[in-house]
Amino acid sequence: MLKKRELLLSERHPFSEDETMVPVLASKKASELPVNEVACVLQADLQLGLTQEEVSRRRAYHGWNEFDISEEEPLWRKYISQFKDPLILLLLASAVISVLMHQFDDAISITVAIIIVVTVAFVQEYRSEKSLEELGKLVPPECHCIREGNLEHLLARELVPGDTVCLTVGERVPADLRLFEATDLSVDESSLTGETTPCSKSTSHQPATSNGDIASRSNLAFMGTLVRCGKAKGIVIGTGENSEFGEVFKMMQAEEAPKTPLQKSMDLLGKQLSLYSFGIIGVIMLVGWLQGKRILDMFTIGVSLAVAAIPEGLPIVVTVTLALGVMRMVKKRAIVKKLPIVETLGCCNVICSDKTGTLTKNEMTVTQLFTSDGLHAE
Repeated sequence: MLKKRELLLSERHPFSEDETMVPVLASKKASELPVNEVACVLQADLQLGLTQEEVSRRRAYHGWNEFDISEEEPLWRKYISQFKDPLILLLLASAVISVLMHQFDDAISITVAIIIVVTVAFVQEYRSEKSLEELGKLVPPECHCIREGNLEHLLARELVPGDTVCLTVGERVPADLRLFEATDLSVDESSLTGETTPCSKSTSHQPATSNGDIASRSNLAFMGTLVRCGKAKGIVIGTGENSEFGEVFKMMQAEEAPKTPLQKSMDLLGKQLSLYSFGIIGVIMLVGWLQGKRILDMFTIGVSLAVAAIPEGLPIVVTVTLALGVMRMVKKRAIVKKLPIVETLGCCNVICSDKTGTLTKNEMTVTQLFTSDGLHAE
């Protein structure tokens, strides 16, 4: 039967095996096609699954079923990156100048201030990153897959388009699936769509006219969602970054985080202090030169005044205050990755958001009612 099927496929796709690459069906297209057509496009057998040789060939083309995250930055580089702040750089310059001018007391105090600021920020952000690694549990580590007619228990990262996956209650969907068997299947898609109510799933193909957003595709199960009820079988149509969850991941990767209000203010302060410092040095040297005094002596006096004008205690106060804010957020079960983000949240007085219950406890509860005629009820 397998040889006959391979012969039919070779007649339908007149390319050699090396030239024929299995496409990844978009979820919209897969939901509109009958199951047999989906299997035909993906060159898959719903009952027997793929052969190990075919799995290896497809993986060479599609890659592993995981997100391509850049290699983790070493700790020393993360620590060094904390020195990129303009105010920290200005303090470093002040410390170097103090050493050159043999003002060792000032140099030591400035250096201690820098080490405190950088270390506190590094430790707090490192702890937050470790906590955020738990979010990787959205992608299940294992799944049940049919290959060469046998039900295998394997790592989810090994799946390829065309695999047949079996789902049961309590499992997370390991990849985007086009369902072809479903018994009382209900899936929690809140992690992807924001809808807190589990979605009932079926196997019939969906008309193009009613195929809107991903929440309307009842014959698909998406990566990272949770099976709440029933059991099902589905054919993998998208893995890794080619899944709907992967599209969200790519958008997040492409988005460049803007600077927070505090970072903008600190950058501006650092630039202003630098400008004023050079201004003071220039004015003192000019006045001394007009009075006939030695330029080197005037430069030394100007640098001393400029260094004294830099508030080395300010970064310590800001960093410790933000760290305290992060620790208070942790007590409220909220993880903050970067210290300045705490201040950004504090700047907000109105948050406009849909599905606020999903963002907090994954449930929505009405606490107050306001009517158009001014009535208010608890």
